[in-house]
Amino acid sequence: MLLKQGAARPADHFPMSERLERRLARRGGRVEFLRLPAALFGVAARARSALYDRRLLPVTELDVPVVSVGNLTAGGTGKTPMVAWIVRALAGRGWRAGILSRGYGPSGYGPSRVRSRAEGLTRNLNDEGRLLARLLPDVPHVQDKHRVRGAWLLARQGVDAIVVDDGFQHRRLHRDLDVVLVDVTRPWGLAAPPEGGEPVRAFLPRGLLREPPPALARADVIVITRADAASEAELARLSGRIEAFAPGRPIALARHAPVALRAADGTDAGLGFLGGRAVDLVSGVGNPEAFEATVRALGATVREHRVFPDHHDYGPEDLAGYGERPVVTTAKDAVKLECFAGPLYVLDVELEFVSGESVLHALLEALPESPRLLERRALHEGLHG
Repeated sequence: MLLKQGAARPADHFPMSERLERRLARRGGRVEFLRLPAALFGVAARARSALYDRRLLPVTELDVPVVSVGNLTAGGTGKTPMVAWIVRALAGRGWRAGILSRGYGPSGYGPSRVRSRAEGLTRNLNDEGRLLARLLPDVPHVQDKHRVRGAWLLARQGVDAIVVDDGFQHRRLHRDLDVVLVDVTRPWGLAAPPEGGEPVRAFLPRGLLREPPPALARADVIVITRADAASEAELARLSGRIEAFAPGRPIALARHAPVALRAADGTDAGLGFLGGRAVDLVSGVGNPEAFEATVRALGATVREHRVFPDHHDYGPEDLAGYGERPVVTTAKDAVKLECFAGPLYVLDVELEFVSGESVLHALLEALPESPRLLERRALHEGLHG
């Protein structure tokens, strides 16, 4: 549902007050009744994790290495750009990776199917899936809420590695590398309340935590994302907290770097297009504040920002009244906005490491090689021997 807001709000009136995350960020009131179900959620999450730790729940291991990209919270921390970075890094080593995700949200508009050559099956892809299909057009991608089944499907396609999008809590599938992301702007799910003070740190549904922070100890590497949105002191403070939860785990810093601004028809408009220009925004992502901050940093004046729930399935009515000014959206939203006939511009961002990139490369280099990769290399050496 569209948030109620004025037709031309100044940039310092960010229209987020009705969004769920904002309501949860406040302390007091009826929202505190969610503390009881949140406590029950926490008990269940800890019990489930303990069963896996004690190997009382089954874990399926494939002969293909599995890399998981995940987080502790519900919401956006930058998993999709991280998945794309890892797939490209593996390709640079000569590996053919496949992507496995659950597929939250509606399938939306536009092309949304990929075909498994091995099985002759199709999978509907949601917005994130279609974005990855655009970024990585030759990479197999399966969305299946049953991760083990989806992993087997990818393995039968002959991939050399499987990269799991949002896989940290899905421990039934063995992983060889766990990459966990923590967003510096809301490390435990919720931003600081509007009235100030420490952010609420609570399990779903009172907060956005899916696991307690000590679960970070399971990670092989922790990446603090949107590092450019915090001061050195804030980064040091968060790094210290992470170190306390996950002693000895390497910590990398990354930012979401804007790399291109393109028109809806794919024409490159150039990032300089935004400098000094008044624009409207539309987004349905996990962290819309970060998206708006990026647009502002590129010199634009934001008049109105229509914010929708994550994975929102757009219809023409959602953009009614837009078109007087250029409309800027995210790459994830753009795949669902074919219904908009006005001047639409898409901001592309990529994950860029500030520090710790060499750690990620070293961990990928240490992954076990799959039998298929070894066979392919042996065949190549035989042909050139």
